[in-house]
Amino acid sequence: MAGATKPRVLIIAEAANPEWVSVPLIGWSLAQALAKITDAHIVTQIRNRDAFLRAGLTEGRDFTAIDSEAFARPLWKIGTLLRMGEGKGWTALQMVSALSYPYFERLVWKKFGADIQSGSYDIVHRITPLSPTINSPLAAKCARAGVPFVLGPLNGGVPWPKDFDAERRAEREWLSYVRGAYKALPGRKSTLKHAAAIIVGSRHTEGEIPARHREKCVYIPENAIDPARFSRISSPQSGPLRACFIGRMVPYKGPDMLLEAAEPLLRSGRLEIDMIGDGPMMDRLKTLAKSTAGNVHFHGWCAHEKVQNIAANCQLFAFPSIREFGGGVVLEAMALGLTPLIVDYAGPGELVDKTTGFKVPMGSRADIISAFRKSLTDIVESPEMLTRTGKASKARVQDYFTWDKKAAQIDEVYSWITNAGNKPDFFLDFARRNTDHRCPGGHVACHHRIGPDPRIVADGQRPDNFGTGPDIDMAAHHNCIR
Repeated sequence: MAGATKPRVLIIAEAANPEWVSVPLIGWSLAQALAKITDAHIVTQIRNRDAFLRAGLTEGRDFTAIDSEAFARPLWKIGTLLRMGEGKGWTALQMVSALSYPYFERLVWKKFGADIQSGSYDIVHRITPLSPTINSPLAAKCARAGVPFVLGPLNGGVPWPKDFDAERRAEREWLSYVRGAYKALPGRKSTLKHAAAIIVGSRHTEGEIPARHREKCVYIPENAIDPARFSRISSPQSGPLRACFIGRMVPYKGPDMLLEAAEPLLRSGRLEIDMIGDGPMMDRLKTLAKSTAGNVHFHGWCAHEKVQNIAANCQLFAFPSIREFGGGVVLEAMALGLTPLIVDYAGPGELVDKTTGFKVPMGSRADIISAFRKSLTDIVESPEMLTRTGKASKARVQDYFTWDKKAAQIDEVYSWITNAGNKPDFFLDFARRNTDHRCPGGHVACHHRIGPDPRIVADGQRPDNFGTGPDIDMAAHHNCIR
């Protein structure tokens, strides 16, 4: 709403914490960026209160902390048990959050309902939870009060590729087999009906929104970077090509697939790889690396500043993960000027196009290893191409994926729903450049892919939820995805 009076926005960010990572850091970063350009008041959960104060915010003026621990704490303990391991069982945790979150919003309405009804706020915006499985009773209450309710960014629940069921079980994702049941939860229809705008963080999530509500959707990937935290620029030393992997050393992230794919290049000394992160696969990975002539360097878990310093000595970010909702680590590597090499599925596949990096098709484990090996070999033989793609990667992040840029994008959404602007579409040009990965039949008009790749059958269902581009031969399009 540039050029007009700042909108008064009540930001709901149940998970928002500058000292944590993942969803809480997204909630904090986006809320703070929006607070720079709006007259915002942030509502968060009590567990984040001390971190807000340490960050310099004033309670009552800048934020309100809601104490929902009476309900949240016992359910969180249940969720921890259901996860069956630290960092595992994400779907189980979301199920528990879906049960506990409505109580948090009940307390929010108790605190702010009168202000919303009296017109003290122009917009109410729920940033977190990010999960599309968690409904918002506030949506209907705001609609009755005549105040637009913005939902999102929403992201999550990307289907597990059919060839990686063992990795799915290793992550204790038992509930993912029945995840689709969330669509029958009480409150979902009301939430979608009464939201004025739904910000979707992925094409898959957009595809899960019923067609009758899809006109409300605006596609904005949820991840972004803080330029102050990613200030280095890739400046590799002379010598062989250097790549890095950043992430947990777990099967679905594919660190073993990377080492197997790169093994001939590593043995010949034409490639070196920095492995940054830790996890249960570490011993196996070190065994795999014994035949690579010392060209694989394991750094373990590292503080953020050290991660940046190691990565900045590389030219390539090699990341064969087969299931990433958002792919924030890909953006972080691109922000440093690294060229990403990724699997074309879900978050990373939507962030990278042919001008900024390289993508291999989703397939079996053997398919991915073979495709990565070929791509790595091509890059090693023509490393000069990384200069162009690295610059393009960094520029793309600066143009679209800083928190300030993301806040500006959402401000345009605010303008749209308050009748001060047109519906924005920030990524149309990117989608068109990405058409070589859109439609299995090669129809370049299919630049608005919504949902998972139709070649991937997961959970016994064939996703058939494509949007369409202009002037498309729909009969040919439907034939190509059957």
